[in-house]
Order: sequence, then structure tokens, then C-alpha cells
Amino acid sequence: MIRRLFPHPWLSVTLIVTWMLLVNQPALGSLVFAIILGILIPLLVAPYWPGQTQLRSPLRLAAYVLLVIGDIVRANVAVAKIVLFYRSDDIHSAWIAVPIELTSPEAISMLAGTITLTPGTVVTDVSACGRVLLVHCLHAPDPDAVRDEIKARYEARLKRIFA
Repeated sequence: MIRRLFPHPWLSVTLIVTWMLLVNQPALGSLVFAIILGILIPLLVAPYWPGQTQLRSPLRLAAYVLLVIGDIVRANVAVAKIVLFYRSDDIHSAWIAVPIELTSPEAISMLAGTITLTPGTVVTDVSACGRVLLVHCLHAPDPDAVRDEIKARYEARLKRIFA
């Protein structure tokens, strides 16, 4: 019964918490609406999301989130330096194809989201086979190093987080 009402319990919890953070007012009406959203949205998307995501280690996920937050802060500073102090001739933008070994759609989405959230990089496409991400970098004098860093820093951790 509970599994039918909450087909994706972590999605329900995430939606409730996100809604309450967006509303920014701990009112009973907001909480009730958040719970309604937390029940209805997973029920509506359940037919299109039949499998369950298996996390190997939620603690590693928390560490990953902290790592990404730190990277976002550092990337903001780096992009500000590029924008404020580099001449346009000194900026080496690049398109980089990043081959990935992740198989879980949730893990691939998390990797793409991580890259896009980090200032200076954006994932623009995922190949039809789901094995290559096309990433645009604001400044990448060595595209191979950027690709290797994405694989070592983010993909390797996500492979350990997701089953």
C-alpha cells in the first residue's frame, strides 16, 4: 500500500523539502501543498520511471554534494577572473566530448547537472547511446585535461555512489 502511494519515496521527500525552501515560509498551508506535490508528482511520473535507483552509499552522496558546492564556489571565482581580466584572445573556449561509463539514467543526469551547475561549463548534448556527453567550456586551454578531470573528479565518484 505504501509503495503504491509513494513509488519513489526519495523524490517525494526531495519535492517536499524543495517546495518548503522555495516558499521560504514555514506555514501549514505550504506544508500541506508540498505534501500533495510530493505524492502526486511521483504518482504521475511512475509509469515513465519504472526502475528504482539503487544508492550504494548515501554518505558518499552527501560528500559528493559538498564537493560540488566547493567546486561551484571555486569555479565562480575562476569565471569572474576570466571575465574581468582576460582579453578575448586569451580565452580558449572548447567543445569536449566526454565518454562516460555510467549506465544509470539518474547517475548520467547527476553528472550532466553537476557539469552544468559548475560555472564555465555546460553539458549541451548526450549522445543517442547515452555514452558521450558534449560539454562546452568557457576556458579550456587543455581540453583533454578537462575531460580527464570530469571523469576522475565526478564520474568516478558517481560510479561508487550508484549501483
